Amino acid sequence: MTLLYIRGRTPFPPGANATDVIINEVHFNRAELDHYNYTLYSNGTLSNGTECYLVFNQWRPHMSPANGTFVNGTSCYSPVNNIGHHGSTGLVFAILFVASIFFSGLNLRKHGTRHLPVDRRWNIVGRRWKWYWLMALAACGTISCFMSVDVDRDYLPHTPLVLQSVFYTVLTPLCMAAVWEGVRHWGSWQERQIFDRDPYAFQTRSTREYQEFLLPILFYLCALITVFLTVPHNWSAIEKQGDPTQQYHIARPAATDVRWHAAGFTALAGTLLTCYSLEHSIYRYKAPPTTPTPTSILTFYLRAAPSQYLVALALLGIKIGYAIAAAYIWDVSPLRYDVPSGLLYGLGYTPALLLIALFNVCGFCELNEDRALLANRDAFESALADDVGIPGKRPPWWRKDRLRAIAREIIPYSSHTSPRSDHDDMARFVELGIIKPHPQEEGGHLHEEGTQEVKDETKEGEIPGGVDCPPRVTVRSTSETSTTLASTSSSSGPDLTTHRMEYVVQPGNGDVVEEGRDGMWTGVERH
Repeated sequence: MTLLYIRGRTPFPPGANATDVIINEVHFNRAELDHYNYTLYSNGTLSNGTECYLVFNQWRPHMSPANGTFVNGTSCYSPVNNIGHHGSTGLVFAILFVASIFFSGLNLRKHGTRHLPVDRRWNIVGRRWKWYWLMALAACGTISCFMSVDVDRDYLPHTPLVLQSVFYTVLTPLCMAAVWEGVRHWGSWQERQIFDRDPYAFQTRSTREYQEFLLPILFYLCALITVFLTVPHNWSAIEKQGDPTQQYHIARPAATDVRWHAAGFTALAGTLLTCYSLEHSIYRYKAPPTTPTPTSILTFYLRAAPSQYLVALALLGIKIGYAIAAAYIWDVSPLRYDVPSGLLYGLGYTPALLLIALFNVCGFCELNEDRALLANRDAFESALADDVGIPGKRPPWWRKDRLRAIAREIIPYSSHTSPRSDHDDMARFVELGIIKPHPQEEGGHLHEEGTQEVKDETKEGEIPGGVDCPPRVTVRSTSETSTTLASTSSSSGPDLTTHRMEYVVQPGNGDVVEEGRDGMWTGVERH
């Protein structure tokens, strides 16, 4: 970056007579210069506070005596210098930001496409927001870095420095929003996978819904406060960096005032809310360690958290830390005209660019969520087909849910499979996520035939388990129901083998299980 010239007033060089002035080999009238309040400065500029012209080397303006305007004049804020190290580095970063917009668009198309029917519980816009913020972040980074080229070329700091500073300031809340949306949607994705396996998993009320409603409001409040404290600012003072005196007395107070201090800590508060949201999702949707010790809990949270978001939070912390330091120390402020390029690009632009690259690489490696759910469902269907003796390619009628349910009831195990005990069947279904057993109430005892009965101490006519009682799994062997089904199975219907077991979800939360005419459990009616 071009070094600042030491600027000071200098007397007009004398000319041929008392009213003649020679500036850069051009004759001017002293009376006219005094009339329009023009002053000559040591950095080779002629200015009256409104108009400023270069008057050194090849720049030789001529003043019109009629109205005091200059002919062939070049403004002091014209890009007359060559591109320096600051501008060339900014050009490279601008190209990288532009390229990242293309890759973010590809990921937006990949992960924002719907492959399943519309479900209001899982809004498709929620998984697009991260890519929207990344594209906005890349656009602001592109503009800011391109402006650094004109910052190098301008003889005196002017509008390009303001544009570079404004769009650089917007990078911090955009980075916060991109990381927040990634962390928030990761938690929503975990919830969706659990709900897809077990629709009754979240029937019990807790503070989970309240926190997931309140956290986005608090975060975006912090992000908006950060924007309002920094962007609507007195940027004209940042332009006043034509010499070290202007920098210290005009630009420095404007770039290190109390608003910048508050904005840095507000951004830090938003980052801490993002960390809490990640911890909340892990706590709610991941299985905790069996032996809860402080070390095991800390290790559990570190292992359960996606590595990409741990790295993203670290990069965001570096950028916000630099913003807080710049709010107090003028020498490292990105708003300073001659700030070292290593600080500006290493701690200012590099974390934002690495954040975009990180999310795009992970986005290319991950599957679309709808396709991932379809793959999980297909795996479950294959396991169920193998369980009822239909290995390999499934027949067309298997796609119909009703016929598939009947097949699971009437088709015995294939002869080539080894006999399995009831305990193995229960363990298999629990492992697949088809059923979710809950601890039985006290009072349950095991009959000699292997039937587990649960005491129900509710009054007659009440729903077992109460209003908030979750569904329970009752295991009944076929031998237990042989007496009930004797009248129907003797005349018609399949012969149930003695090693088959029924897994019946007992009613909970107002569910009523009806018994069919043939004595079999036929369905669940929800009120």
